[in-house]
Amino acid sequence: MKSKHSPTTSETKAPRLRVGLKDVGRDEFASAVRERLGKQRVSIMLDGGIIAFFRAKAGQRGYQTLINQTLRDAMTGDRLEETLRRVIREEKLLAG
Repeated sequence: MKSKHSPTTSETKAPRLRVGLKDVGRDEFASAVRERLGKQRVSIMLDGGIIAFFRAKAGQRGYQTLINQTLRDAMTGDRLEETLRRVIREEKLLAG
């Protein structure tokens, strides 16, 4: 009589990774994802309160996405303020 053999964790197959129609390894897949998304993995220490705030605010969206968007907004906000100040100075010179 044949015994049923269930695969152990070490015997289970790794998920199939594909870039386009090509099967690739984990490193090539990760590289393709980074290239496509334009993102880079970093390690950063944040206060627990900051993480809790973003997790609560993000809901289903993902708190890391929300942190990324907040940082992007901070970058463009500085440029916006700089541009606004320049325009106001130019307008004051023209009016004055």
